[in-house]
Amino acid sequence: MLALGYKASAEQFGPRRLLSYALEAEARGFDSVAVSDHFQPFRHTGGHAPAALPWLGALAVQSDRIRFGTSVSTPTLRVHPSIMAQSFATIASLAPGRVWLGVGTGESLNEVPALGIAWPRFAERLERLAEAVELMRLLWTEDRVTFHGSHYRTANATVYDKPDRPLPILVAAAGAKAARFAGAEGDGYITTSGKPLELYTETLLPALEQGAREAGRDPAAERLLEVKVSYERDPARAADECRFWGALALPAESKQGIDDPLELERLAEQEHVHAESRFILTGDPDELCDRVAPYVELGFRHLVFHSPAPDQSRFLELFAADALPRLRQRFSD
Repeated sequence: MLALGYKASAEQFGPRRLLSYALEAEARGFDSVAVSDHFQPFRHTGGHAPAALPWLGALAVQSDRIRFGTSVSTPTLRVHPSIMAQSFATIASLAPGRVWLGVGTGESLNEVPALGIAWPRFAERLERLAEAVELMRLLWTEDRVTFHGSHYRTANATVYDKPDRPLPILVAAAGAKAARFAGAEGDGYITTSGKPLELYTETLLPALEQGAREAGRDPAAERLLEVKVSYERDPARAADECRFWGALALPAESKQGIDDPLELERLAEQEHVHAESRFILTGDPDELCDRVAPYVELGFRHLVFHSPAPDQSRFLELFAADALPRLRQRFSD
């Protein structure tokens, strides 16, 4: 089944405005809302970073229909997995059957300044994530959980207000090792659009499917793709509205280890990056369908659209008017 979602960009908007956009997305027919969970944005000037967990509670009680969750949270450093399990159990009790938890190994931008820690290597971060997923599932299903891991311990811990069933955990991955883990342990997979198609076909999805097969799990579990699209009929405006997200277009080696939004912003301006290169620029629903078709053919049936527009109401109105119907017509079973 095809699901079409809206990305609530917490890096770009404050909590009240972001909530109004999420509710407008529901009213205009989107199926889901995914919110980022950051301590700091990628840009200091004009940036925002509302806390995702209380924000999701507000969305839970004010929405009626949409599924929603994080894309993504890191339940390993800034937030202990026991607290993440408790928080999401509460959110799920406010909106039964409509909540997922998206998780990943994290970014130094969100953990180092908050905690003043030395940033762990990837192998440790993935090990921490595996323990966190195991512990959260135990806390959602059992009482008096005593857990002895390499990184986390609990003694007779109980989440008293549990969800009716364990929440689906969707695992984000941008490389083969994390993708294998997503297949082995996740209830779904999260990644982003805009990378060379060979990365998906030759690295990420084969690793995902290998992990699932080796664990005896379904390799066709939910696949969520964040699709970056500047949907605007004026091409110049579509490109200009991407400028806020300049840091996204920085080469990985340029931003590795940087945990200061001011520095990321400075680098993006210094290197004259073209943020529009990370987005689909179009106001034509048929062109949009053509651009996302390769991803749908790869099994991504949950598409969450991320617009860089400063006026998200305009985006939601334009996108819902012609893009949503055309996407459903083209790709629904």
